[in-house]
Amino acid sequence: MNSLYHFIVKPLDKRYENTKLIGDKELVINSNIESHIFVSKKAVVVSTPAAYNTKVKVGDEIYIHHNIMRRWYDQKGRERNSSTFFKDNLYFVLPDQIYMYNLKSHLNYCFIKPVKNKNILDNKKEQPNVGIVKYSNSSLEALGITPGTLITFTPNSEFEFIIEDERLYCMKSNDIALTHEYEGNEKEYNPSWAKGG
Repeated sequence: MNSLYHFIVKPLDKRYENTKLIGDKELVINSNIESHIFVSKKAVVVSTPAAYNTKVKVGDEIYIHHNIMRRWYDQKGRERNSSTFFKDNLYFVLPDQIYMYNLKSHLNYCFIKPVKNKNILDNKKEQPNVGIVKYSNSSLEALGITPGTLITFTPNSEFEFIIEDERLYCMKSNDIALTHEYEGNEKEYNPSWAKGG
């Protein structure tokens, strides 16, 4: 079973990540199906497009757009699947809706680790629009922007992912506005709620 232009994927675990394990008890932290924050972004590739070759292979674990597996209510209050739903917990995904596969950035996406705010007069815990490259891509690496590079990114270009218990921002290569000399006193910011368990 192959789609001509789409990947076909299934959820890695489940469609929503709305529970947290506290000791030996499971706590439901959200019961609203429409909230995009709790929709799972982790999937497994079931089939690849027939029309072209790709580095993403069957069985690869991928991170995808949050609307792929999202459910919603129509104007009559009926619960509906997203337009990408195929059948039997399978979904269609376009190549540009895949952000990462096997912990490698896909296409022109990259992942940035936020840094702690050094301004003691500011109540924000992380420095706005500044981060450290965690996962780069080939076009950025050609420019010398590799993992560990301190960068500034454009406002509102980032979207949040939790990858291996780390809170990261995903964005496109052209959202990186400039690079900085790494001073060595920058500290990565990973809130405790991002860690599993």
